Amino acid sequence: QVRLVESGGGLVQTGGSRRLSCGAPGRTFSGYAMGWFRQAPGKEREWVGTINWAGTTVYYLDAVKGRFTITRDNANHTVYLQMNSLKPEDTAVYYCVVGRPAFVRTVVPRQSEYDYWGQGTQVTVSS
Repeated sequence: QVRLVESGGGLVQTGGSRRLSCGAPGRTFSGYAMGWFRQAPGKEREWVGTINWAGTTVYYLDAVKGRFTITRDNANHTVYLQMNSLKPEDTAVYYCVVGRPAFVRTVVPRQSEYDYWGQGTQVTVSS
């Protein structure tokens, strides 16, 4: 059973920054894409972004493009979500995901493409 562990959530003011981390202790994800989804209160879960195994291509939700950056450290089996210029509408539980989607923009947002999910970490942006 693979357990993804996220960290870095918390309370931040509008315009601030936060970095989330995610990994699975003792587990590598060779060949797998890694990414993030989020779910705001009363809303459906939405895709945030996904990075390919090599770290050379990243796709983002339009609403976060230019503010959020996804990177990965394969040596340490970790993916990061750097969030800058945060807005109250970014308030959500953020979930780390791992999977092997066909790496095209129309496929990576599909929740069904991901095999492993973290438990989620809350990010609250105060206005």
